[in-house]
Amino acid sequence: MLPCLSRKATSLRTYHVSLVCVRSIFFQNKLFKRPTLFTRSLKAMSGNEDNSLIEALRSSVKEQGDLVKKLKEEKADEIQIQQAVRELKHRKKLLEDKELSLDTRFTKFDRPKFEDFLKRRFFFAPAFEIYGGVAGLYDYGPSGCAIEANVLNLWRSHFVLEEQMLEIKSTQLTPHVVLKASGHVDRFTDYMVKDVKTGECYRADHLLKAVIEGIINNKNTSDEKKKECELVLAQLDDYDQPALSAKLKEYGAKFPGTNNDITEPAEFNLMFGTSIGPTGLLQGFLRPETAQGIFVNFKRLLDYNNGKLPFASAQIGGAFRNEISPRSGLLRVREFTLAEIEHFVDPSDKSHPKFENVENVQVTMLPGSYQMSGKPALNVTLKEAYDTNVINSTAVGYFIGRVHLFLCKIGVDPTRLRFRQHLANEMAHYACDCWDAEIKNSYGWIECVGIADRACYDLSVHTKSSGVKLVAQVDLPQPITVQVTEPVLNKAPIGKCFKKDAKQVTEYLTNLAETDINELENSLKEKGSYKINVEGQEYTITKDMVKEVKRYEKEVHVREVEPHVIEPSFGIGRIIYSLLEHNFHVREEDVQRTWLSLPALVAPVKCSVLPLSKNKEFDSFVKTLSSELNEYDISHRVDDSAGSIGRRYARTDEIGIPFGVTIDFDTVNKQPSTVTLRERNSMKQVRIPIDVLAKSVSDLVHGRRTWDNMVEEYGFFSGQESTK
Repeated sequence: MLPCLSRKATSLRTYHVSLVCVRSIFFQNKLFKRPTLFTRSLKAMSGNEDNSLIEALRSSVKEQGDLVKKLKEEKADEIQIQQAVRELKHRKKLLEDKELSLDTRFTKFDRPKFEDFLKRRFFFAPAFEIYGGVAGLYDYGPSGCAIEANVLNLWRSHFVLEEQMLEIKSTQLTPHVVLKASGHVDRFTDYMVKDVKTGECYRADHLLKAVIEGIINNKNTSDEKKKECELVLAQLDDYDQPALSAKLKEYGAKFPGTNNDITEPAEFNLMFGTSIGPTGLLQGFLRPETAQGIFVNFKRLLDYNNGKLPFASAQIGGAFRNEISPRSGLLRVREFTLAEIEHFVDPSDKSHPKFENVENVQVTMLPGSYQMSGKPALNVTLKEAYDTNVINSTAVGYFIGRVHLFLCKIGVDPTRLRFRQHLANEMAHYACDCWDAEIKNSYGWIECVGIADRACYDLSVHTKSSGVKLVAQVDLPQPITVQVTEPVLNKAPIGKCFKKDAKQVTEYLTNLAETDINELENSLKEKGSYKINVEGQEYTITKDMVKEVKRYEKEVHVREVEPHVIEPSFGIGRIIYSLLEHNFHVREEDVQRTWLSLPALVAPVKCSVLPLSKNKEFDSFVKTLSSELNEYDISHRVDDSAGSIGRRYARTDEIGIPFGVTIDFDTVNKQPSTVTLRERNSMKQVRIPIDVLAKSVSDLVHGRRTWDNMVEEYGFFSGQESTK
């Protein structure tokens, strides 16, 4: 996700890191002093200042990473570890921002001009704009809507069809019990404060962090006070509501921008709550992700796949998160489109049968060990990454490769794409390994796809909560004989005693492990009863409820497994924003002319049809061409407005239309009729027969033919011969 508030001293938005800042890395407090390394770094800076500074920052990250490892190995005090981790994050941020500042594509990009263009041409715009808009909500216009549809169609083709995935569409309304089981009810919560006068909201921990960092960076703050503040920051993630409230009061926190007083921190769930049905008794939420709809349908999906592992299910749909402070356009919003895949595998075999198809794909990777050591990202083939344990399974490696190929196919610049591994302290509660496909745009490195190994977390919690076993059976190479121990229940007295709770008591007893069954048997013999605890409720089992405990041998041909899940999750809005930024250009000969170099399959419209003028003789040709393009499913736009042909070309280039057809007087006067076909990127044209135009454009759009082939066959067009 996007970074939080940054330290003022680092001057992140001006992309300048001074020697004073580097010095502060080493001498901020006693825990992090390394005079020898700092002296070496200063000497290195006497040459090429930028490179030397980068190397000094890398060294500082490595040193801090080594310290974090050492403290963890020594099982040091948790607060001391948290302080060290926080300092490591700070040093990594310094390094990354300095690297970004050296990328001219990043520093010279005119974002205000770009975002004004997106709104002016209605790719997207703030929702309900005539009423002042609502933060974090955006409407897609014709071009934005078409691009999203094209990206999703390509996603389906690249993943769902290629991998024969099982696509579903689950409801966006989700009952409370489902998201309670998944952990979202408890973990999707932040504390917020309000401005007492304006009512504006702010995350309480972010506000406290900004206030504390302001104190630390104040040159008049004593060393003792700085040390105290560092301790507060180290414990910030562990503060509950009373602790946050006390610290905000202690440090005199005011609301940012207005300097008004703030309210007490209040718990705020990031999911949109609602009630289902007219009674209001069934509580629910708008889903924060699409994945849970797949997990709760696992049994049906497994049956659909004939009970076999591995298999993958996919879903595209809306998700909702009630962000406290949405910002950065499409990058942090309250309603967004997700495209998610859940690849279910046998936990003892996380290989992928098609890994060899991507093993030679070269990607940029930033492993956790490299981040801890301050090393730059490495370019490596996926086979090399797997062989050297950079990735721990070919299933994860396969999806990294497929994601890389997809993002490049839709127009993301591969030199601004990397896969960064999550460090242990930033891993989601359900993940045991995670790689983010991060795309560099004018906001920095932005997470756009998460590829997580969720282990068996989701299926296990839903099994526990629902009482329905979400498991699969895997064939054994040879049948084996196993010892079975099971209680034979007398359901009549269980039903009479526990009534509506009888089902969950029966399911609990049926699923007891062998050691628990032995304990049950002994307790019934010795005491005549046995106590169990189900969902926090205690029940007493008596002798009459258990007929006997059976023990016997059984030959089995399958083993029962709780599948693990590899999940690639795509934030479609973030991807679209990034690829638009990567493909936004200004014509060298005219800085006022902007254009998009989108791949033809992604472009909102594939072809423009431009009569040279409003001459009535052109009308029949326009109708014929439009009809033929429709037959080939080529989206096109007829522009017969006033203005020069050059101005109309510029308008079509601006929204990324890759091909333009011009009907001129040679089309009318010469037989067979011909038209000119213009290619957007080069602005060159060829003249081709009108009867092959629609097929030619279709071939160009779908990659069955290249523009160079067209030029080779027809030659460049130099000008029309007829003038009227």
